[in-house]
Amino acid sequence: MHFMDQFNRFASQRMPLLVLLGLMIGIMFAEPVGKLLFLVPYFFAFMTFSGTANANFRQLLNTAKKPFPLVFTLFIVHIGMPLLAFGVGRLFFPGSTYLITGMVLEFSVPCAVASLMWNSIAGGNSVLTLSIVLLDTIIAPFLIPLSLHTLVGAKVSVDAAGMFRNLVWMIALPAILSMAINQVTAGRAGKKLAPLLAPYGKIALILIITVDSTRVAPFVRHMTPLLVGVMFSMLLIAIIGYTVGLLLAKAMRQPDDITASMTICCGMRNISAGAVIAAAYFPPEVMFPVMISTLFQQILAALFVQLLTHLHQPDKFNLKLNCFQDKT
Repeated sequence: MHFMDQFNRFASQRMPLLVLLGLMIGIMFAEPVGKLLFLVPYFFAFMTFSGTANANFRQLLNTAKKPFPLVFTLFIVHIGMPLLAFGVGRLFFPGSTYLITGMVLEFSVPCAVASLMWNSIAGGNSVLTLSIVLLDTIIAPFLIPLSLHTLVGAKVSVDAAGMFRNLVWMIALPAILSMAINQVTAGRAGKKLAPLLAPYGKIALILIITVDSTRVAPFVRHMTPLLVGVMFSMLLIAIIGYTVGLLLAKAMRQPDDITASMTICCGMRNISAGAVIAAAYFPPEVMFPVMISTLFQQILAALFVQLLTHLHQPDKFNLKLNCFQDKT
């Protein structure tokens, strides 16, 4: 267990490196690693259980009593970011309707389940993040077609039942089980389970990143100047998403844990959901802006988690430019 504690501390400080390593392995060895895609939902379920180990039902109800962080986050996710993506697409790629559609789609899908693990690493409010992910995934089947139809005129029918099944398996059941155990034991189980599961939750996250990155390998191997421009545009929009969440929380004078949750949830997207919709209802060009986000979404999450830790614990954390190097 001492080794896992050491790994947990190392992973918390070196997540950008580990994420980059996972992406490289997934892209370089896409064929063999891609055979593990069927395991991703199980990794997600475990990650949800680990990320909510300290939560309970009373905290979930308290979130409903103070809904402003939840409401403002969902406003940014489903109104602000799709509008920004549409504006950037029209400005830089006016003749590429399908690429613009993919950009809007990527920033219309719900918050990523992986937000729960990044939230845990950042010391965020696990209950608020869980509430955002749950509610966002429930309303997404209605909001995604509305956003696409309003902004780009695309008419799609989203598999609401399929998304709901994924929600139940990857989020609802693990979270309910975790909170029930914590509730029954009056919080004692959470205090023991949270540090015990933390390193394994990070391992699950790294495995998810590695396996999911196999889907973007074909795009990376056939890049064109136009697609490079789209990639950097998506990177810029994603950075703005994280930054807006952080600045909004600071403007609302939210505590550190709420600030971390809002920052992460405003930046992360359920790329898998976007990829399924793009593949089912649109030409291949729409898939590119969605899947290329795999290259940087997790890296940005790791970098913003380090920034949040630096802002909230300046005496306990030293943010270094050479974060990819080992300590001397």
